[in-house]
Amino acid sequence: MQMKQLPNVLTVSRIVSVIVFVILATLADRPYFQNKECIFTIRLVAYLLAVLAALTDLLDGYLARRYNAISDFGALMDPLADKIFVTAAMLMAIEYRLMPAIVAFAVLAREFMVTGLRTLAAKKQVVISADRWGKLKTFLQMLMLGIAGLAWFNGADGIDYLRQAHLYISIDNFKIAIRIWFIWLAFLWVIVTVTVLSGVGYFVRYRNLYLPGKKEK
Repeated sequence: MQMKQLPNVLTVSRIVSVIVFVILATLADRPYFQNKECIFTIRLVAYLLAVLAALTDLLDGYLARRYNAISDFGALMDPLADKIFVTAAMLMAIEYRLMPAIVAFAVLAREFMVTGLRTLAAKKQVVISADRWGKLKTFLQMLMLGIAGLAWFNGADGIDYLRQAHLYISIDNFKIAIRIWFIWLAFLWVIVTVTVLSGVGYFVRYRNLYLPGKKEK
């Protein structure tokens, strides 16, 4: 019985971790914190909480399937917890100038639209499982948030490095300098593309759920 409740406990802990993470991340750069060790500790705890939230996202789903612990509470709260985590992390990334707002808008719009589609599917007793594109999207998003979080964890130096540093490539004694920020932006737009395409794939595949005149399979 305890193992069946563990996925729900992890889901709730993820939401709590995200709330504390946002509070600490907001406090980290406040002017009344002058002690560098204190600032480092706040950033470290916030970053670890974000990593913990990401890990519980993977773990609770595995445990729910492993012990057949799927419940109505988990079906409701697990996707909500995921959206809360991604939304909070992206908003913090925007606040610290680690990504353009349009990237977060594209990703979050897709997430909420697919959540709406899944809600409609649930009413019609249809289960929409994550496909390969959805899993790739999740992996790339977590990688993106991990890199952004690592830059933030290193403070102004980490953020300035991401925005201002250059990658030097030598080809036949000809040196090319590419700003890390441009590489980062390219990576972000790859994620946006994969995210949007994966969302479109769901709406095309399950169009029978919302288009008139279509019979459910």
